[in-house]
Amino acid sequence: MGEWAHGLFSCCDDLGACFMVTFVPCIPFGQNMEAAGLSSCIVGAIVFLIPLLDIICWFKLRSTIREQHGLEGSFFGDLMAICCCSWCALIQETQQCKLSPQGGMARS
Repeated sequence: MGEWAHGLFSCCDDLGACFMVTFVPCIPFGQNMEAAGLSSCIVGAIVFLIPLLDIICWFKLRSTIREQHGLEGSFFGDLMAICCCSWCALIQETQQCKLSPQGGMARS
């Protein structure tokens, strides 16, 4: 099992992702949902705006990203990241989704 390409607090490694997550977090969330194959970008962005459903889908998204990229982690770790450092977790997921599971660039 591998490690995340960027640490949880490596928010400024990608200033574009940092900006998007800070000001319009529904868009990177939707893009991540699409990159993980869980929904379309627009559906993912709308889901992010629905309380409780967003948290459930976020856990599914984070676990799917971990599985696709062969990353270490657990439900408890995802819980802590999402509940305690949500924007950092979303930026980390966005940075990871830019990498294909094989290590190349999947999208920009």
